[in-house]
Amino acid sequence: MFGLGHWEIILILLIVLIVFGAGKLPKVAGELAKGIKSFKEGLKDEKKENDKKK
Repeated sequence: MFGLGHWEIILILLIVLIVFGAGKLPKVAGELAKGIKSFKEGLKDEKKENDKKK
């Protein structure tokens, strides 16, 4: 996965847990998911606009 081993992924997750804390982690994950969804929708809209221009 992205050239990372199991130990690197575990270390990254532990650092995220320490920085954000267990209480804020679900909120941060939800906001991240909303941002990714919005970004994907923006890409789709851009592609539709480009297809209409052709």
